[in-house]
Amino acid sequence: MFERYIFRKNSCQNVKNEGHTTGFELKTFISYYRSVPLSMIHLIEVTVDGIKMPSENIRFTPDQLVWFTLPEMKTVSTYKWEYGNEATILVYKDGGLSKGKHQVKLEIAIRTPYVPVPFGGAVEREITI
Repeated sequence: MFERYIFRKNSCQNVKNEGHTTGFELKTFISYYRSVPLSMIHLIEVTVDGIKMPSENIRFTPDQLVWFTLPEMKTVSTYKWEYGNEATILVYKDGGLSKGKHQVKLEIAIRTPYVPVPFGGAVEREITI
């Protein structure tokens, strides 16, 4: 339903820390019409060139201030991903993405109190580093 908000176009880029490329990030908007606590985010998966990135390497921030691991998010009920706020997903990968074209897929699913199954979507883009 809200797939067009998942994986913002031209948002995938490598990330450097102290001069070393430590991974890559991409931007997303919530695929729902309301804000949700982070504990309601059911799934975040990133796949690059057909290879699923390890979940332990993924970090999420709804505001660029506080970063969470996926297991931490399961317990966070007071911190919300606000509707209309762009979130960042960081994937730790030594050296980041190599120069050239890559197929990057982002899948996100959320739960709500009144819908019995998680829902979301996936968007795959060809990106160039």
